[in-house]
Amino acid sequence: MVTAIGSAAIQEMLAQMRSAVDQTKNSVGVVPGAKNPLSSSSVPKTDFAQAMKNHLSEVSNIEKTANDLGKRYSLGDTDVNLSDVMVSSQKANIALQSTVQVRNKLAAAYQTIMNMQI
Repeated sequence: MVTAIGSAAIQEMLAQMRSAVDQTKNSVGVVPGAKNPLSSSSVPKTDFAQAMKNHLSEVSNIEKTANDLGKRYSLGDTDVNLSDVMVSSQKANIALQSTVQVRNKLAAAYQTIMNMQI
């Protein structure tokens, strides 16, 4: 049986959450004159285009590594195991699939924004 939560219980939970947040802020122990570690200004800002460029170069490096291992294994290099080749190949595949999914989501978001009426 499902019971409804009363507004008094909700208010009590909110008060507990606010109290926990206040305790966390007070226990951080900010030194006077130092930057507050909880402030948003201390978080480094990342450029989206730069983040995408870094991710694409990382995916490219993963694929190059997988291809190099595959070539070395097929040429008979005894230092390369088949399991290493397969694992690196799967890593490259997963990295590429995730990149394609991000691209698809970005394209869908762009289409949604372009179809909005102003």
